[in-house]
This record gives sequence, structure tokens and C-alpha cells, in this order.
Amino acid sequence: MTRSTIRLIIALATFSIVGIMVTQVYWVRRAFDMKEKQFHQTIHVALREVAQKIAVINQHTVKPVSITQLSSDYFVVNVNDVIDANVLEHLLKEAFAQRELSIEYEYGIYDCSTDKMVYGNYVSSKPKAPPTLRTKLPKYDQYVYYFGIRFPNKATYLASQMDIWIFSSFILLIVTIFFSYTLFAILRQKRLSEVQRDFINNMTHELKTPISTIAVTADLLTNPQVLAQQDRVLSYTQIIKNENARLQNQIEKVLQSARMDREKLTLNLEQIDLHELIQEVLASFSLKVQQLGGNIEVQLQAGQAQIQADKEHLTNILYNLLDNAIKYSPNVLKIIVSTQNQTGKKNMLICSVQDQGIGVKKEYHKKIFEKFFRVPTGNIHNVKGFGLGLDYVKKIVDAHQWKLSLQSEEDKGSRFEILIPLKN
Repeated sequence: MTRSTIRLIIALATFSIVGIMVTQVYWVRRAFDMKEKQFHQTIHVALREVAQKIAVINQHTVKPVSITQLSSDYFVVNVNDVIDANVLEHLLKEAFAQRELSIEYEYGIYDCSTDKMVYGNYVSSKPKAPPTLRTKLPKYDQYVYYFGIRFPNKATYLASQMDIWIFSSFILLIVTIFFSYTLFAILRQKRLSEVQRDFINNMTHELKTPISTIAVTADLLTNPQVLAQQDRVLSYTQIIKNENARLQNQIEKVLQSARMDREKLTLNLEQIDLHELIQEVLASFSLKVQQLGGNIEVQLQAGQAQIQADKEHLTNILYNLLDNAIKYSPNVLKIIVSTQNQTGKKNMLICSVQDQGIGVKKEYHKKIFEKFFRVPTGNIHNVKGFGLGLDYVKKIVDAHQWKLSLQSEEDKGSRFEILIPLKN
């Protein structure tokens, strides 16, 4: 599947998901507005009936009832007569019960003598509901004898009447999440497939080189003229030995990575002098660096270098960092290995390996520690490797509960720092 096809699928999938969500939100909003409209109509009918019954009880002529909605949840009803609070509450309960309106409300009655709204009561739909904070009901200057009624939980009540819409929205959300996860899994699988393909290509190329060298050298050793020359035999034998060691080292890297994924990493912690260990590792690189015409500068400035660590794994960390510094410094091979102490809230030992090589673009700083990942270089494969070294370094650093950081710019080199907490 090509990249353009993947982009098209992602674009269409995103458009579909957004379109479905927008459509669902639109219809849920329409349904809510419809419910709200029906609720207002039902409230108007119920309040009109209450006002007419009050007029009958007061033995007044029933006149057209005026109902004004001052806000989305507050109504005032003109009665044109004195209102008894107990009678009003009874009639309200009866009217709402007939229409199956199980909703909480609070009401108040306008008092002409004080020109204020006299609070009536808060009526809950639940028999044993806890007391609710009462609010001050506003006056309405257009009426003389009237009562006001407010529904503080109207939005919640209307939402509870939309069970089917809430359920369908929840199902749609689940489907959207599942669809998004599936798309993410497909993209991730494609990326892993590309990484696996690149790894196999790199591994095949890396293993093919020493095998070819061993095969050619072995053919030469079968030549009687070569066998007659002891120096050439020893030279070819040494080549076979070196290439065999290289082949074993490459295979061991792959097997080691597989073991770390399959088994839980166990560290054999011991007291180590980091400066002594650095000198030991540098000694194994000295000849190689001299042959390449390079230089390793050592700046061991840390006053306290005693740490708790797994010596074997720490040695491998230093070896990998130095090996990368050499491989990715094709022009100027200058490496600085340094240590220093950092004081503050926590005493830290900082160990760094710095080179002046090709560097790493900022966009790859996080990915560079992923397994099998190698910075894209097009069709150029000057630098050998499987993309396992820095993944191993990151895992060992995390296992020690240390911190690993990278400072790098393209064509300006790289600096890897390991922050090691020091225990008093």
C-alpha cells in the first residue's frame, strides 16, 4: 500500500468520523430543542389550569390567563386575585402529576403590601430529597396578583427524557473510538512492517559481508601456492578469525535484543568506579581511533565517581555510545568523554559522550531510541548496523532508573548524557 493511498484513507476516515459526529450532535441538539418546546407547552397548559382552578375556588369569573416566560426556566402567572400558598402548592402538584411531570420546582407569590415576592416552597420530585438552596425569584411589574415558578433542574430533566439519544450517542462514541483505534493499529502495523523490512535488509547486508569475506579467504587457502607461503596463510587465517568474531558479535546483538524483549531484565548491581571503567573501555578503542586518524579527549572532572551499577551492562552502554560516535563521524573524528558532578536538590553524576559527526535532526531525537530505528539516509548505507544499539542503551539506563538525554543538530555532532543519581 503506497503512502498516497494511506493518506487518502486517513483523510476519508477523518472526514467520515467528523461528519458522523457533527450529524449526531446536530440531531441531538434538535431533539433537545423539541423536548424543551414540548416541556414549555406542557407547563403552560398546567399553569393555565392551576390559575383557572384558583379563580373557581375564589368564586371569581374565569378570565383568560396570562402566562409570561421570563427565562428558560422561570414563569409568572397572572391570577388577578389573592393566592393561598397551600392551595397553590396542592394545585401545582396535582396538575403536574396528571401530566407525569416529575420535576423539581420552586414557587413564590407576589405580596402587594410589601411589593416583594414571598417565597413559597421548594418541591422535590423525590420524597426524601435533601433541602435545596433557595433562590430569590424576580418580580414582574406588569401583574398585580401573580405567582412565579422556577424549574432549576430543567436541563437535567430534559436530558433524562432523551434515553434513546444518549444511548445512540454512546454507541456512536464507542464505534468511533474502535474505528480510530483500528486505523491507528493499521498504521502502526504498517510502520512496524516497514521497520521489519528495513531490519531484514540491513541484517542480510551486514551478515552477507563477513560471510562473503570468509568464503573468499577460504577459497584462497585451498590454493596450493598460497599454502606454500606461511605468512599469507597466517594472514588469511587471521582475516577469517576476525570476520567470524564480527559475525558472532552481530548475531549476539540480535539474540540479546530478543532476550531483553522476552525476559525480565535483571541487574547485578555492584560498587563501580566509573572513571576506571571508562578508561578500560577507551583502551579497546584506542587502536581503532589511531588507525582512523582521530582523537578521543578525556575530561574526567567528577570528584565522586563511585556508583551502583551492573558492570557488564554499563560497559556495553559505553561501548555502544563510543562505537556510534566513531561510525557517525566520517569527516572529523574527535570524541570527548567527560564526567562531572552536579549539586542541587539531588547529587548527580553526569557522564557524556560527544562527537563532531553528522548529528541528528530534532524530529528524530525521540525516535532514535526506538528499536530498529535508523535515521533515514535515502539509498545511502555508509553506516552499518541494525538499529539496536541505542535501544539497548535506553533500556539499560531506564532499568537503572537513570536518565538519558540527547543534544544534537544536523552536521554539528551529538552529545549523549547519562544522569546518574549519587547516594550519600
